[in-house]
Amino acid sequence: MYTLYYAPGTASMVVHLALLEIGAPHQLRLVDFDAGAQRDADYLKLNPGGVVPTLVIDGRPMCESAAILMLLAERHPQAGLAPAVGSPEREAWLRWVVYLSNTLMSSYRFWFYPAELGTAEHTPAVRAALQKKIEGVWDLLDAQLQANGPYLLGKDFSGADLLLTMLMRWSRNMPRPVTGWPALKRLADLIRARPSWKELYRIEGLGDW
Repeated sequence: MYTLYYAPGTASMVVHLALLEIGAPHQLRLVDFDAGAQRDADYLKLNPGGVVPTLVIDGRPMCESAAILMLLAERHPQAGLAPAVGSPEREAWLRWVVYLSNTLMSSYRFWFYPAELGTAEHTPAVRAALQKKIEGVWDLLDAQLQANGPYLLGKDFSGADLLLTMLMRWSRNMPRPVTGWPALKRLADLIRARPSWKELYRIEGLGDW
């Protein structure tokens, strides 16, 4: 039995989706950010960073959504979240998961939390630079999908597509949402049609894309 500490629509989303795809028994523990639950002493023992997700596996807490995705894919190979170990497709899968974590997730962190750059709000120059960096990633990924899609690994779905679609969702209120890139929108539509995505929306009470 897994235990996922989550907050709706946050970085815990990809782990929740992965658990639904796998069909593994799990229980959910809401971390109420509005109530400051992420700063509770008991939660900080599990996740010293005070963020989500945290997945408790056999009594051990694990953090970092991309790392948890990799581990779940490894523990449940039958779910098809990742290609076979040692295959060229597995190498590409690892590349994309790490790339998305290193580029988009870190850039979004600064976009949504300007205090981490030492300011209450972004200056126009910083905001423009972050937007340019994020949109540059969309350009690269859209070109990849145009040439080799519809999924990141070509014709086959993988957990990397769950991670990417979660990150695409976060762009919905940006000046240029990701739906403006045609191949990325096609991928988003494919993932949003999956039962796991629909079930997560029901459970987490999400209403917008």
